Amino acid sequence: MPSFDIVSEVDQHELKNAVDQANREITGRFDFKGSDSKIKQAEDVLNIESASKFQIRQIHEILFNKLSKRGLDLRCLNLGDIDERGNRAYQAAKIQAGIESDSARKIIKLIKEAKIKVQAAIQGEQVRVTGKSRDDLQKVISLLKNSDIDLPLQYQNFRD
Repeated sequence: MPSFDIVSEVDQHELKNAVDQANREITGRFDFKGSDSKIKQAEDVLNIESASKFQIRQIHEILFNKLSKRGLDLRCLNLGDIDERGNRAYQAAKIQAGIESDSARKIIKLIKEAKIKVQAAIQGEQVRVTGKSRDDLQKVISLLKNSDIDLPLQYQNFRD
């Protein structure tokens, strides 16, 4: 039986390259001179640091531009609140990886409501979809691409 997996992953190598490019642009821009602004990448979070809220918003524009040029979906970042301490501003942006159980249930419900002859099952942080024909699986992919799910979804491991 044909099957595929629905996952939500971020290419860490491309993310690292986008952050490096953004940091290079920040250090070279005149409006950031002397502000010691930077983006630090930890395991599953980006820490943005600058002199003010305004500059953090400017860093957002630079970072989002670099992410989109690298082919990364902007929905993979969950921006936290901007925290001002002393004369510095900080923000944490959580990198969203994996499909949470609530979102997985929403995906399965959406597939069942479309009445496509496939079965969907949650497997850890991904959803496996199996069906009798390849056309049904492609209908599911197009359904999910046109839906309003607020996750960057990828479709992997397609097997006949």
